[in-house]
Amino acid sequence: MKDFNKIVKILWRKWWKVVLKKDIFEIIDPECKREYAQFVDKLIYRLRAEGCIMPLKAGVYIVPDSEDRMLNAVDLIEKYYLQLLKKYITQHVWSSYYISGLKSLQFHMKDYSLPERIYVMNRSLSKKIKVGNYEIIFKTLSGKYQEKKINLFQKFSVYSKDVSVSWIKLKVSGLELALLESALVVDMYEWLDIDMLTRVIKKYGKVLDYGVFEEVGKYKYNMSVNRLKELTRTLDPNLSQLFLSIIKKNGGCFVGEGLRGI
Repeated sequence: MKDFNKIVKILWRKWWKVVLKKDIFEIIDPECKREYAQFVDKLIYRLRAEGCIMPLKAGVYIVPDSEDRMLNAVDLIEKYYLQLLKKYITQHVWSSYYISGLKSLQFHMKDYSLPERIYVMNRSLSKKIKVGNYEIIFKTLSGKYQEKKINLFQKFSVYSKDVSVSWIKLKVSGLELALLESALVVDMYEWLDIDMLTRVIKKYGKVLDYGVFEEVGKYKYNMSVNRLKELTRTLDPNLSQLFLSIIKKNGGCFVGEGLRGI
């Protein structure tokens, strides 16, 4: 059993400043034996009382610097949001994930603002975690192929890529997959970000991998392909023709349907 001062020194040496209750437990006892649970609660109370840690939310703490002590609860969460996001991802799904949808598309456009909701696609976990005003949503992905329902995570995760925000590395949907995801409305309170889709197509239209659209289109995102077909009619006629051929090949053409803002 380590004494209090040694525990404080270990916390200050941690590279990650966000720590979970489990992390503190493991400092005391790597096996997290139940007989030490009460001691951990008392230890956390003392660490908080002496300012060695500060709470972000229940069971989540930071090892603060002098600047952190001056921040209110909202600004503190914003400062450490990405660290906490990566912490939760590692805890729940390790490296088998990718961030999907509009936020992944924004990452490609170097927009690192914090989203109200962020979607973490993975093989088997469905879970929502509230962090202040933000929500981290773990989702699975299924579709149909030759009339059989299949888990699409393994097929689509090959199109993910790594991005670094400051020093935090995250996996996000590749550009083509992110476009398809972002052209699909996943929340009844959200609308399509037509401006973002347009800017991405104008910037990257000539370097998009058509093969990715064709492969993903076998399994999912027929409506997204249709919307992108309509959007690219004047922006990029060649891309529009590609989307049209994908729709015809995989289930019919929904001309003009569900454009929601286009």
